[in-house]
Amino acid sequence: MKGHISLGSSFRAILFIIPVGLLGLILVIFRVPQSTIIGVEIVFAIIVGIVVSGVRVAAQWEKGVVLRLGKFHAIKGPGMVYILPILEHVSFVDTRIQVLNIPSQKVITKDNVPAQIDGVVFFIVTNAEKAILSIQDFKFAIAQYSQTALRDVVGGLTLDELLSEREQVQAKIGEIVEVHIKDWGLHVDSIRLQDIEVPEDLKKMMSRQASAEREKRATITKAEGDKMAALNLSEAAAVMRSSPGAMRLRTLQTIDGLGPTSSNTVVIFPAELDDAVHEIGIFLGKKNREEKQE
Repeated sequence: MKGHISLGSSFRAILFIIPVGLLGLILVIFRVPQSTIIGVEIVFAIIVGIVVSGVRVAAQWEKGVVLRLGKFHAIKGPGMVYILPILEHVSFVDTRIQVLNIPSQKVITKDNVPAQIDGVVFFIVTNAEKAILSIQDFKFAIAQYSQTALRDVVGGLTLDELLSEREQVQAKIGEIVEVHIKDWGLHVDSIRLQDIEVPEDLKKMMSRQASAEREKRATITKAEGDKMAALNLSEAAAVMRSSPGAMRLRTLQTIDGLGPTSSNTVVIFPAELDDAVHEIGIFLGKKNREEKQE
């Protein structure tokens, strides 16, 4: 809903029809000649029409700036407002949060990358008098200031800063626009960047860079996992070395994990036989050393 809504048109029609109709009815009842009735009705209708034409109705979100003979007179509304016909004029101002589109802007970033940016600005009229008397068209003015501020801010940033610090860029543009328009009775609620377009070849390069970065992180993560696995295995080997029973249990778990399939053939030697063979080997080695010494 843009612009002033004429809520008072039906009200003015009622205020015009009722007295004119009542006067005509009274003249008919008193049997006034028809020619006289027509003349009186015309004159009365003109007078009532002029008086009723000063009735205005401002919506809840509107303020009326009244000018009397071209000079500021008062702020009226919301509700029914009466202005003197011919002598006064009223301009209604919407005091709700309003939205303006920032057309797509071609800018060059600090690192010489062309980009195309568009956005929206949300603002509100805080002083209806200043908004009407201080600037000719405050909507057009705020749109132009937003465009120039956007180009100035983006021109001082690199592409990476523009993409990674979007919230800070929006806040900085809003601060610059606010400085220029605060004396016009306006306040910037926020500025949002909708879309940032960069050349297609640059998009492909950024995509390759992102893929390489993800591959790098995956390689580092796998290497860290292999390192942790090696450390855990070395600690487990030290525990098994100090406890023969643990080694046997681990051997049995490994055998059980093979599963009962026909393709796996497992030959199990008694653990005592392995110990006996180990002790025999130690004994024979010791005996050979003694014979060499003799």
